[in-house]
Amino acid sequence: MANPFSTTVQVWQAIFLREALDRLFGMRAAWVWLLAEPGTHIGFISFLWGVLRKKNMGGADVVLWIMVGMLAFFLFRRTAVQTMHSIDCNQPFFAFRQVRPFDAAFVRAGVEAFVMTFLFLCLFILAAFTGRDPLPRDPLMVIAALSGLWLFGLGYGLVASVTMRLVPEMTHILQILMMPLYLLSGVIIPIISVPHPYRDWLLFNPLVHGIESARMGFFTMYHTAPEVSLGYLYLWALCSICLGLALYRVFETRLVMQ
Repeated sequence: MANPFSTTVQVWQAIFLREALDRLFGMRAAWVWLLAEPGTHIGFISFLWGVLRKKNMGGADVVLWIMVGMLAFFLFRRTAVQTMHSIDCNQPFFAFRQVRPFDAAFVRAGVEAFVMTFLFLCLFILAAFTGRDPLPRDPLMVIAALSGLWLFGLGYGLVASVTMRLVPEMTHILQILMMPLYLLSGVIIPIISVPHPYRDWLLFNPLVHGIESARMGFFTMYHTAPEVSLGYLYLWALCSICLGLALYRVFETRLVMQ
């Protein structure tokens, strides 16, 4: 009798290879396009702050500040989006009884973490060539912050994927929601500069806590809102993953059959 754990690992390996090959080699110059989106955002926002003659943001170099915040948000967003569409993109695999919907969602999120790690390395190497110091002062805090954002992206994607299958109209709402999250997560404007009580409202957003924690891990002199907490981000991540797993468990048959 096959070991369930080894069977699960083999399933994950098969899906990972399929997803990785599709993401990295599914189209011509795929690596270029993966770098183009975050690179364009970082370049444009850096240009705007340069026009305003802003070279320092809370004690951090403004270009690196934008780069860290942008890549941290993209880690969440890409993980969430890839997980949201994992069921539709892996539907043929569900013909095999060993493959469960969660397997496809989890592995797809893992592939996105792998891709984003590559993007981080490439962009920070480019920053080093421009004379900036891209090395974090507290690597463990950076890893903890990015891991929390990845886990929250996974949980968000799990809940959203089930919601989209049950109520197809939610697809448009969830896609539109990403833009307000982008603007309200402190990616472009530092949270510390937002006056009360608006800052308190923004701090309800768990992405703010992850992005600002990543920046604190990178920059020695960076100052942010004292309310920023990684525990708050991980609480949201844990709750969203638990809710997503429960929804997958309850609606597994419907997810596979549709």
